[in-house]
Amino acid sequence: MTQQGVRWTADQVLALAPDAASREAAGRLATAGPWSEVGSTDGGTVWGVCRGGGGGPYRTVVDVADASGPTCTCGCPSLRYPCKHALGLLLLWAGGDGAVPEGEPPAWAERWVTGRREDAEAAAGTETAETGAAGAEAAGTEAAGTEVAAGTAGDASGSVSRTRDPVAARRRAERRAERITAGATELEQRLADLLRGGLAEVEQTGYAWWEETAARMVDAQAPGLASRVRELGSTASSGPDWPVRLLEECALLHLLDQGWLRRDRLPEDLAATVRTRVGLPATADGPAVRDQWLILAQCDSVDARLTTRRVWLYGTETGRTALLLSYGAAGRAPELTLPVGLSLDAELSTYPGGGRRRAALGKRFAPPAPVEIRPKGVTPSQALARYGRALRDDPWLESVPVTLEQVVPVPDGDSWQLADASGGTALPLTPAFGNRAGLWRLVALSGGVPVQVFGECGHRGFTPLTAWPAGPGQAVSLN
Repeated sequence: MTQQGVRWTADQVLALAPDAASREAAGRLATAGPWSEVGSTDGGTVWGVCRGGGGGPYRTVVDVADASGPTCTCGCPSLRYPCKHALGLLLLWAGGDGAVPEGEPPAWAERWVTGRREDAEAAAGTETAETGAAGAEAAGTEAAGTEVAAGTAGDASGSVSRTRDPVAARRRAERRAERITAGATELEQRLADLLRGGLAEVEQTGYAWWEETAARMVDAQAPGLASRVRELGSTASSGPDWPVRLLEECALLHLLDQGWLRRDRLPEDLAATVRTRVGLPATADGPAVRDQWLILAQCDSVDARLTTRRVWLYGTETGRTALLLSYGAAGRAPELTLPVGLSLDAELSTYPGGGRRRAALGKRFAPPAPVEIRPKGVTPSQALARYGRALRDDPWLESVPVTLEQVVPVPDGDSWQLADASGGTALPLTPAFGNRAGLWRLVALSGGVPVQVFGECGHRGFTPLTAWPAGPGQAVSLN
């Protein structure tokens, strides 16, 4: 049991897995056969010894009550975190069939848990002292430009940044802005030349032209523009309607170029959005907001360079929806892992830009805990209206987070849609979701009965991420 007396579900455990291979391997270890000396406490510690395939038995301990998130240790040589043994042990524990009984932890498990928690308490004490000293120093040296920065999404520990020279920092920012301006101007010319030659020439240029243009934007220190150029290259000749989609994306890229070149004429929130879209870094400058944040969904997108993890949260008291972003190098999972369906008592600070949905995770006051609360839902027509309003603040927005209330998944020819149970409106599901196993989990959960679904609503349709049954029940991840 956790300290709240409720076991995790299998979906919540599998949300911790760094990749699909780890989930599959963990499933094979979620039986009593490979394990011995297993046990758990109601304080959130689970332990066991797994029969190894080559290096002998592996002692595995998991602490799900750590305020910073689940932590584990294992004697296996795997570089994945959590490893398949930790995940398999948690799945066995989550089954709740007596395979992992409660009891007193053995000495080797107790030593690790005690040491881990003592280290965390010591680190928290050091952090508090450093933050207090930094605050005093900042108060005394503000006129001299000393900067004290709070932690960002990549570093949620609240550590203090190094003192920087504000004059040098401003000069670096100005030089980068000049390079981005030169890159945006060049990109405008390249787009004009491309479209002037006609779409027939686009097919003949091949992907090399797009990659060379993207490289030019990287040289201009505008990674956001480079990413959009690469997307244009993958759109060309990618289907029967590719000319329409290519023109739409070219128009949005032109709009972003012009937004940067005329950013001094834009409202501050829209200018901040433009800066973020071209790839300039930003800091979470919003005030810290403490709430019980319901973990709505966690999903990864992977490319050759980076793994991006999106974690959606819902403030049960504020009613706000927030997005946490975490990154991992190619082939490695991001560090931030939050189990779907649990609630996190923590502080969030928002980043600048339209809507202020992206946030940085600050201080955590307790480990994630099960809750019965669900987010407030809307109808499909209200979801579309919400996306339309959001586009006024960010014209490049792909989608907005939405919880649909009382909807039923129904087939629509070769695709699917979520229909309002009261009749009249429906949202088509994105084509990509129709090819995932999550579709059939959603259909099985509904069984023709209205359900509640959280997902992302955009111009391509609705992508379900999490669903709740009509009656009482846990959140079901659809990733």
